[in-house]
Amino acid sequence: MKTENKNRDHLSTILDSIADGVFTVDKNWLITSFNRAAEKITGVKREEAIAQPCCEVFRTSICETNCALRQTTQTGKPIIDRAIYIIDNDGKRIPVSISTALLKDENGKVIGGVETFRDLSIVEELRKELERQYSFEDIISKSPAMQQIFETLPLIAQSDSTVLIEGESGTGKELLARAIHNLSHRSTEPLVTVNCGALPDTLLESELFGYKTGAFTDAKQDKPGRFALAEGGTIFLDEIGDLSPATQVKLLRVLQDGYYEPLGTVEPKKANVRIITATNRHLSMLVEKKEFRLDLYYRINIVQIEMPPLRERREDIPLLIDHFINKFNKLRNKLITGVSPDVLSILMQHSFLGNVRELENIIEHAFVLCNEGHIGIEHLPTEIRHHAQLSQPVSASKTLSNLESEFILASLKRNRWNRLETAKELGIHKSTLFRKIKKLGIVLPREDGRYKTK
Repeated sequence: MKTENKNRDHLSTILDSIADGVFTVDKNWLITSFNRAAEKITGVKREEAIAQPCCEVFRTSICETNCALRQTTQTGKPIIDRAIYIIDNDGKRIPVSISTALLKDENGKVIGGVETFRDLSIVEELRKELERQYSFEDIISKSPAMQQIFETLPLIAQSDSTVLIEGESGTGKELLARAIHNLSHRSTEPLVTVNCGALPDTLLESELFGYKTGAFTDAKQDKPGRFALAEGGTIFLDEIGDLSPATQVKLLRVLQDGYYEPLGTVEPKKANVRIITATNRHLSMLVEKKEFRLDLYYRINIVQIEMPPLRERREDIPLLIDHFINKFNKLRNKLITGVSPDVLSILMQHSFLGNVRELENIIEHAFVLCNEGHIGIEHLPTEIRHHAQLSQPVSASKTLSNLESEFILASLKRNRWNRLETAKELGIHKSTLFRKIKKLGIVLPREDGRYKTK
């Protein structure tokens, strides 16, 4: 008996020295042991946990529907590192990863189960800190092109100059316009958005400038236009390249004189509004084709910002994936921990004609099919899986190594093979860059960007 008690004390000491939470249950799901780390993570004292049903102490997102211990008991198979969340004694939601196994006596008879769990809060905080490091308002990016935009945005916002944002659909032009507004002295006033391509020309004019009673048959009462609603603030004219010639003339007058006329009146109204415009078309080409007025183009193109497509800043894809996973975890009350290496490889090679918006839609689709853990290939939209180049199986590690090599090479070329500048751009130490160059077998030319040729 003394030996048995001594062994039990030794086991308790060992369990209390482990950083992971550990608890055991009997066949009735009552807790039989509860280590010190389990106390710390859950906020529940050992004496309060012992002999209590595990679901009442270890309150998790899967207790009622998909209990891990019960699954292990039924199948006999352990569960390794399943991502869930628990609710601690203060009602706080804590992300954890759990592992389970069966407990058997000396005769091999199942007498209960054991579950270990690791607090992922620090990992989550580090992820959030990394995201904050590469975010500006709601825009997430670590690419040099976007970082340059981030640096100039406060200066642009402080002025009242008209801004033209060009970029493909889904690159985040409206987010950028919102960031400019939020950083400006007009931030306490409205930001009004108008999609110029969504309304026919006959309605767009009345939407922009409003109308007076009797201006047309159905004008039963005065209606303020978007310029009036944005008074003192900012009006964002999206898809401005779709404006008709007639509306272009009216908008030009607002930019030139600062006045507009609501339909049904000849009395001009002063517009105290900052104008930000955006388009997914190249306005300079429309000017050459005589489809967009040159004088209006000059008026709206005081400050121009070019939003790069996602395929030109692929280093942002992993960061954006983490951002959207975190977003949908909160919205859907799930704890998806990331994407599998195969999924990351597919997404890193995808063309993303829909840019950031398309990536967000892909992750949202995966959340419908994936309940926990990592997003796998089976959770991706059908068209993405069909387009994936999986005809010749390639190991995920090799694929990711190739991608890493391509990124490092591209950065080296941009920096004229200057190793120090390349390391700064990639956000890593120069010694780390040297190790990666050697490991990936990247051959460097003799020239070095530190030395300029005459």
